[in-house]
Amino acid sequence: MNLKITGINIDVTAAMREHIEKKLERINRHAEDVISIAVTLTVEKLNHKAEADVHLAGSNLHVEAVESDMYAAVDVLMDKLDRMVLKHKEKHSAHHATSSGRESAAMV
Repeated sequence: MNLKITGINIDVTAAMREHIEKKLERINRHAEDVISIAVTLTVEKLNHKAEADVHLAGSNLHVEAVESDMYAAVDVLMDKLDRMVLKHKEKHSAHHATSSGRESAAMV
């Protein structure tokens, strides 16, 4: 997995980078097909915005969160991203797991 962390109007410190990498471990446990993740951190006056673009095998996901603190924005972002990855995984796996219904109709 390739990880790119970019800061706009903010310096990305080693502690912030480590915090993001630690939070992304949860995403890696839920999705094995992550190709790359691009995280963008932006500061605009009092708003701290965190965005993530995740490239999975077969689709791209975009999530963003705005909070008053950058660490809080990253936490909310990772929660949203986790839910979105799980939803994507359910849709993808449920599509192949369902039967056509022909077997159940033949048994009746």
